[in-house]
Amino acid sequence: MPAYALANLTPPAELDDEVLTYMERIQATLDPFGGRFLVHGAPAREVREGSWDAALVIIGFPSLDRARDWYDSDAYRQLIPLRTRHMAGDVLLVDGVAPGYDPATTAAELRAARS
Repeated sequence: MPAYALANLTPPAELDDEVLTYMERIQATLDPFGGRFLVHGAPAREVREGSWDAALVIIGFPSLDRARDWYDSDAYRQLIPLRTRHMAGDVLLVDGVAPGYDPATTAAELRAARS
């Protein structure tokens, strides 16, 4: 089942050279784990509900284990401070849904569990 690394980042007005170095090097840390950018910063966006001041990053992986292995890898751990010294944000790893996922089935299961 696919998994995703999601980042909700608040970049400064001008990116520090360390952040640019992070950006230049991150793909090499993703490649061994099958990771690929699906969204990177989302410069073009339409906020339809609420407000959004951050930069969204979504990276896809073949599985949650591969996403964990990437995040915990020495190569990526060495890059993290290049970003975190200059940019606040939240990062999480999440499971995707299986092919054919039906939210109505999930709702029915949740209703049944309440009974």
